[in-house]
Amino acid sequence: MKRIVLFAILLTTTIGYTQTPLSYEKPPVFKACDSIAVEQLKSCFNFTLNTFIYENFEVPQIVVDESYVGDVKVLFEVNKEGEFKAIYTDAIYDELKAESQRVFDMLPKIQPATYNGKPTFVQYSLSISIPLRAPVAQNLQSTEAEKLTIKDSLNATLSNEYDQILKDLKPYEELEYHSQLNIPFTHAYYARFDDDMNVLGTNSHTAVKPYVYSDVARYYDIKAEKESLAKSTDSWLGRKVFNEHLVEVQGDDYWFTIDPILDLQVGKDTEADFSSTWNNTRGVFIQAGLGKRFNLSASVYESQGRFAEYFNQYAEALRRGGGEPAIIPGRGIAKRFKEDAYDYPAAEAYLSYTPADFLNIQFGHGKNFIGDGYRSLLQSDVSSPYPFLKLNASFWKIKYTSTWMWLKDVRPEVEVDGAFLTKYMANHYLSWNVSKRLNIGFFESVIWENTNNRGFDVNYLNPIIFLRAIEFQTGQDAGNAILGLSSKYKWNNKINLYGQFILDEFSLSDVKAGEKSWKNKFGYQIGAKYFNAFEIKDLLLQAEYNQVRPYTYSHNTQVLNYASFNQPMAHLWGANFKELVLIGRYNYKRWFGDAKFIIGQRGFDYNTNDDNFSYGGDIYRDYNDRNADTGIKIGQGNKTNSFMAELQAGYLLNPATNLKVFTNIIYRDFNPDAITASTTDSNTLWFSIGVRTDLFNWYNDF
Repeated sequence: MKRIVLFAILLTTTIGYTQTPLSYEKPPVFKACDSIAVEQLKSCFNFTLNTFIYENFEVPQIVVDESYVGDVKVLFEVNKEGEFKAIYTDAIYDELKAESQRVFDMLPKIQPATYNGKPTFVQYSLSISIPLRAPVAQNLQSTEAEKLTIKDSLNATLSNEYDQILKDLKPYEELEYHSQLNIPFTHAYYARFDDDMNVLGTNSHTAVKPYVYSDVARYYDIKAEKESLAKSTDSWLGRKVFNEHLVEVQGDDYWFTIDPILDLQVGKDTEADFSSTWNNTRGVFIQAGLGKRFNLSASVYESQGRFAEYFNQYAEALRRGGGEPAIIPGRGIAKRFKEDAYDYPAAEAYLSYTPADFLNIQFGHGKNFIGDGYRSLLQSDVSSPYPFLKLNASFWKIKYTSTWMWLKDVRPEVEVDGAFLTKYMANHYLSWNVSKRLNIGFFESVIWENTNNRGFDVNYLNPIIFLRAIEFQTGQDAGNAILGLSSKYKWNNKINLYGQFILDEFSLSDVKAGEKSWKNKFGYQIGAKYFNAFEIKDLLLQAEYNQVRPYTYSHNTQVLNYASFNQPMAHLWGANFKELVLIGRYNYKRWFGDAKFIIGQRGFDYNTNDDNFSYGGDIYRDYNDRNADTGIKIGQGNKTNSFMAELQAGYLLNPATNLKVFTNIIYRDFNPDAITASTTDSNTLWFSIGVRTDLFNWYNDF
């Protein structure tokens, strides 16, 4: 065991500092050194390289004019093909950096270094003196640790297999940016390339999220973006903090990265009795590729926190009852931490397999989103993570997505022997680019439970069948089907219009009667995005209106609602609401700023002895105890007007890991007509500062 631990430490150190093998038998060989004895090859390599630089390097005029005396630092590699590659240059003048790159691009192809007789790569550091000096002595140092080999450190107990693993290591080439991994979905980060994905004439499909890197790579070069934001730093610590993954490993047919996850915040809620808000999240984020078609990712979080009072009240309102004190929105069940805080672990992971260029299959534990807006009325990411199986097929002007999900109802009234009730959801979404401007999407979803011990009904496994027909055939109360439409119109390269329509139930006769029947359960969304607004690069403005009629997403049975872990699977507010969302996002290099304003009207239940009717906002209540059959309108019940403003600004510390420092201010005004035990008024100013690895959407606007 000690030997294994020592080997792991040495391997990590080697990768972190040099990403090269620790030893090799023979250095690279210039043609002029072919006849030189082996023990003199290194000196010949040094002299020949320095001579080439001295003869071809043209000192820029600005350097001459200013009589500069100094040097240029160059980290370069000779790869397994014998080609030179300048990895990093450091100089006081950009002109010196450019000239160094030019000279290294001119170097001829030579014999590569060998290890056990096989070609390998090696990295070197070099100083070029300014003014130039004719090469008379060796001034090159190898970056590999020649005095200490793996075999020496382990007393020659390692087999040749381990040596081969080290020999096969390569410089990390940022392969995730062209892989089948998901780009972690946050609205703020996706805004960076939203305009590129929506250029007129592109055949992109932008509703199904998260995107995979390879899909986005056709329209936006994320790798180039990360490289453009790189900071000049020579130290290993500087590179890891500001530019790179903590661990980067690449072999012939595999690669992986490992990074820490942080979300450390402290703040103040002016409405709360306690002194401060805070969050303490630590975790690890792993990405990997095996071969060309198999990828995996995992993120594990351990968290404790105390939030603004309205956030805490909402989290405790979601709790399962009789058990843990809260469910943290979007995260999961929380335990009590100390007297007034929460402990909420979470984990997300998935496998991604691409058997053919047109098909991607993912199986994991996480969340999905369908839509082009900030909200989704079809499927959103506001609930806690859940197991899922997803198929994405792209061909012609079509992208077709089938998703199967295993959801949980955690209310005590449906628990069996302390176990949560499992229900299932199947979604189909077809995205069709009708023209270079117009996209239309068709959505269908059904939720069912383990009625008659049928478990996961194989009838819904067919990825192309119409779910509504199956739901009808299996029995009226055996499932809850929902239909939807989405659309997007590219007005031009700067303005997109988008929308959604969701239909839960519809009665034509009741519509004709004009009596606003409760049966007409539907909602819609309309929105617009303005890219590079007012000719300001990377400024995005967005306006969105959402409304959903009462009783939408609910069901006449106890469990077949459109929800999981006591949280909606669509819009965060459930049903019975109107909402206007205004968003502005701006990025400049590593700096960012976001502004969001939400104005809404909602209808809540009174939940009192005098009035315990269902008014259609709580999708977990069945509608058998509704207040009326006709005259149903949005905002009925305990009508509540709300306003929320959120401002955030910060600095991107590490583009590779999306680690940010930020400050966030939330103002929330929540005014119900009647103050009840379940609905109270609130006027909150919540200020926070912190550092966060931004990998998912935090929603504070309930």
